[in-house]
Amino acid sequence: MLLIMVHGPACQALAKILMKWAELIDENVEELAALEALDAGKLYNWCKTVDIPLVANTIRYYAGAADKIHGEVLKASMEFHAYTLMEPIGVVGHIIPWNFPSTMFAAKSAPSLAAGCTMVLKPADQTPLTALFYAHLAKQAGIPDGVLNVVPGFGATAGSAISSHMDVDKVSFTGSTDVGREVMVAAARSNLKPVSLELGGKSPILIFDDADIDKAAELALFGFLFNKGEICVAGTRVFVQEGIYDEFEKKLVEKAKAWVVGDPFDPKSQHGPQANKKQFEKILSYIEHGKREGATLLTGGKRVGDKGYYIEPTIFSNVKEDMLIAKDEIFGPVLSLMKFKTIEEGIKNANNTKYGLAAGIVTKDIDIANTVSRSIRAGIVWINCYFAFMDDVPYGGYKMSGFGRDCGLDALHKYLQVKSVVTPLYNSPWL
Repeated sequence: MLLIMVHGPACQALAKILMKWAELIDENVEELAALEALDAGKLYNWCKTVDIPLVANTIRYYAGAADKIHGEVLKASMEFHAYTLMEPIGVVGHIIPWNFPSTMFAAKSAPSLAAGCTMVLKPADQTPLTALFYAHLAKQAGIPDGVLNVVPGFGATAGSAISSHMDVDKVSFTGSTDVGREVMVAAARSNLKPVSLELGGKSPILIFDDADIDKAAELALFGFLFNKGEICVAGTRVFVQEGIYDEFEKKLVEKAKAWVVGDPFDPKSQHGPQANKKQFEKILSYIEHGKREGATLLTGGKRVGDKGYYIEPTIFSNVKEDMLIAKDEIFGPVLSLMKFKTIEEGIKNANNTKYGLAAGIVTKDIDIANTVSRSIRAGIVWINCYFAFMDDVPYGGYKMSGFGRDCGLDALHKYLQVKSVVTPLYNSPWL
């Protein structure tokens, strides 16, 4: 079934439904936050005050765009009247990850629905609960049956079926680079459906000599510990200019030791358990690998307590760029701390990765900020901030971090097809 919203009244009706859906999410914020904390180990208070309200805001943002989709009249080079139409791409298959179940649900579903598409969404098998509840609320808001479909399951079965199905017109995937390759292959072997991918990252943060060391340490700490490090844009490679390196290292370690790891329902906790046993064991294995490769463990490196999948904030120094902890996406609270001398060396080090999702720059010098931000190959660069996500700012990757953009109107456009319509003019020789 294809929902095509092309006329003004229909678009406005869709916008009202999406607005109602957002209201219902606001009304059920506590239950959704609890489900997210239970499912993914995320902080309950953060989900209640940030993640779930942002879901409602994302839906409102695209509700506002639903009746503003239009083509353009073209100045044709011959005796023709020509214009373009923007039409829904069709049935969209969404495959979302386990680290941000609510955020990614909204980032995928809201723009595709606003574009007039129907959708089949597969949540991660580890974290299906909030997606099912959002679908329940969508039905209450008035989204017709068959328009928004949530299909829990494993990647090898449900995910593969979505990627290879002949009646799915587009796939949008967020997850690992290896699985992204499999999605592309399945899409190519079926109906050659277009694919957008948001994949892994190994994001650099460059901290220059003129930075406020205390603020830079706070930013770097948050950059690798937010959401237990289970975020694809985590700033896990921190490069510090040599003039402030020693003082910065000391400050960062002090802050990491004061970081509170504990029960996600405890308001004092700053991060909870890793999402599952497999991820927990993977992170600990990388920590052991870092030790064996010769990196210096400054703090952390161990399990917290004897129950649950809790890991201490872990910082390595004396990290070489060819070490696995500097190259691989660990997806946990592990940081590689490195030193650089010149701006050119910092840029080279930052770009020395197969990924290109995000980057951070900490400096008071506008010339450095401009030079470095234009030189780093990443989809989003944050200057004197980090994790500054907004509905109206596009987000996506370079290199092996994927292609296509979530957020902003760029996300809406990837669910639309451009159709050109051409008509001969009166007295045209073509008539």
